[in-house]
Amino acid sequence: MKRREFLLSTAAAGITTAATTLTPAFAKPGSMLRIGMIGTGLRGQSQLGPLLSRDDVELVAICDTQRVMLDMAQAIIAKAGRRKPKEYGGNGDPNAWKKLLGRTDLDAVFIVTPWEWHAPMAIAAMEAKIAVGCEVVAGITLQDHWDVLRVQQRTGTPYMLLENVCYRRDVLAALQMVRAGLFGELIHLQAGYQHDLRGVRFNSGNPAEPYDSGVEFGAKGFSEAQWRTQHAIDRNGDLYPSHGIGPCAMYTNIHRGNRFTHINSFASKARGLHDYIVKHPKGGPDHPNARIQFKLGDLITTTLRCENGETIILQLDTCLPRPYSLGFRVQGTDGLWMDLNKSVHIEGRSEKHRWQDAQAYYDEYDHPLWRKYAQRAAGAGHGGMDWFVVHAFIEALKAGEPMPIDIYDAVAWSAITPLSEQSIAEGYKTLDFPDFTEGRWKDRAPIFALNDRY
Repeated sequence: MKRREFLLSTAAAGITTAATTLTPAFAKPGSMLRIGMIGTGLRGQSQLGPLLSRDDVELVAICDTQRVMLDMAQAIIAKAGRRKPKEYGGNGDPNAWKKLLGRTDLDAVFIVTPWEWHAPMAIAAMEAKIAVGCEVVAGITLQDHWDVLRVQQRTGTPYMLLENVCYRRDVLAALQMVRAGLFGELIHLQAGYQHDLRGVRFNSGNPAEPYDSGVEFGAKGFSEAQWRTQHAIDRNGDLYPSHGIGPCAMYTNIHRGNRFTHINSFASKARGLHDYIVKHPKGGPDHPNARIQFKLGDLITTTLRCENGETIILQLDTCLPRPYSLGFRVQGTDGLWMDLNKSVHIEGRSEKHRWQDAQAYYDEYDHPLWRKYAQRAAGAGHGGMDWFVVHAFIEALKAGEPMPIDIYDAVAWSAITPLSEQSIAEGYKTLDFPDFTEGRWKDRAPIFALNDRY
């Protein structure tokens, strides 16, 4: 019997039906997990640190279409003193990942590739009974999301969306405040992805200068500019919703006694990316890319309504000059928290009509995960968040327990993108939000970050 099949078969008693999406129990405390990684670009490389820092993980295989990315990843692995993994790809072959998934010794795979590859790679991995840790964006079309869900339900293979912002320290502290009832009954939430990505979308193609170094993309670009920019040309919607909606979904217990019921989106005019090209020293009004008509509005505003009556506003703001902010706002009958100004206002505790500095609340409600693991997470990507999301995936896998960010979370958060595109294309129409749980949301209990384990 193949090793994976043995691990899966030992857990059969813990599974009821495929439709529950309970993952097969690997139940391997103290054992080494064999991991593969598809995609060793800059994002994949940032995930290597948390993986290589663990003594319960062996990275046995890596894959990328580009030789330069494989070499950069191998340098990181060698510096960490770990064994060199087997390489797949490096010669431009877009299907080299299939050979990696053909191995019989993989317990799990990290998918860290351009968005359009996430669904087919995840489906193939789950069919092969290889657990999936997928970077955000579960699919492109709405059908992609249903396909990923159905395969996970049918195979029972573990799948986790690697949404790191759910583990941000202040975000988890706010979750503790919500659960303690500090804000009363939740009424309204806001969040988004507000991040100047012009330098990511356009660069010179020089690995030493990946950002703000040019106005090229596609074959002439480097890293994300080779693929991400094309989405802004072809699509108009909230292309990156999970950083904002992930924490908001946890605050409102989406799929755990609540669900999204309606969605609509609006798009502003598109000017920012064109202006960047025209004004950049390597661009100008006569540069060929100045003639491109970008479809993506500079500001995408999406509103969601929840079964329990809450409203949520998301904003995508990546094409204009601005500082980084996710713009969280959590508001209830007794007060609110906002991350931009690190402020709270709690009726009866705050001076009337005045903000309070949130730091004292962050300290009081600091999540047990951060209290326990802050030192181990220090130095990991995105202020330590990357360590926590990798830790959660590995620990749930070893324990044979459901993923803390599960398949329902993954497809619903990601499906905001094609639904927002549809809403905008149909004249900002309000749409019914699909119930991916098919009614199971009514009986499922919260499991995310309930203790100091993961």
